[in-house]
Amino acid sequence: MTGCVNSGWTYREQVDRSAHGLTVLDYYTQRYRHSSRAEWQQRIQSGQVLLDQAETTPETGLLAGQWLTYQRPPWQEPDVPLNFEVIYEDAELMMVAKPSGLPVLPGGGFLEHTLLWRLQQRYPQTTPLPIHRLGRGTSGLMLLARSPKARAHLSQQLRDRQMHKVYRALAQGNSMPDCFSITTPIGKQAHPVLGYIYAAHPQGAVAQSDCQVLRRDAETALLEVSILTGRPHQIRIHLAAAGHPLVGDPLYTIGGVPMTDRPSVNGKLAVPGDCGYHLHAIHLSFTHPNGQLMTFTCPPPAELRND
Repeated sequence: MTGCVNSGWTYREQVDRSAHGLTVLDYYTQRYRHSSRAEWQQRIQSGQVLLDQAETTPETGLLAGQWLTYQRPPWQEPDVPLNFEVIYEDAELMMVAKPSGLPVLPGGGFLEHTLLWRLQQRYPQTTPLPIHRLGRGTSGLMLLARSPKARAHLSQQLRDRQMHKVYRALAQGNSMPDCFSITTPIGKQAHPVLGYIYAAHPQGAVAQSDCQVLRRDAETALLEVSILTGRPHQIRIHLAAAGHPLVGDPLYTIGGVPMTDRPSVNGKLAVPGDCGYHLHAIHLSFTHPNGQLMTFTCPPPAELRND
């Protein structure tokens, strides 16, 4: 792990029709609730927020089509494990083993402490791009494309559900059947800090997780979970919806819904990027753009082994 101040970042976005007539302050306060109204007011007044490349005021009204720019100054990013193992690479694709705690993409206070940033530093000319995502607290296999052809080919397999993904999970409780499937729909739910997050939702998108019990302990069970769909946080939501949340999950509770009524251990409301749960991408199978069937396995951490 390492701690350092990053180089800052510039966020640029166009005002859409739904924001027409809002003040600059209301726009940022309503859309980015991770900061208070007073914090956004101070940023606007200090010149960190520009409207059409010019300084503005908190009370300025917005017009659809205008451009807002927030110049975020350098900040100290949380420490995370930055090293990852390259399991396989060729001219078309790459397979890496992501450690738990390392975010894949920027967001939630992370910019340079992400897998994508590290790849950009290692491969500045043709940065490998993720085909799918793993949650920050999830470890294991991640597939990346190294060419536009490979990205299109592999992304199509993912959409067509021709990519086989298997995970290990440590769940609360041990009373589930030996084999069972979870088909709870997953959709957006309001979150007081992020605006929305994904959770079990009756009007959500179709999702399926097929589970097999590998071992039952006194109060937990080790599961192998195959997912035919790749909804955000699917396994965490599905096992919680089935009455067996992941051990240590700070966010999702029984019913597959987020805990938004009480702070987590750090004193803040839990968000999907918080770690603590036990989930590992152990197997991944797909077809290489050259037509070859490829299968990879990544050994799980000790608590998810079935020795």
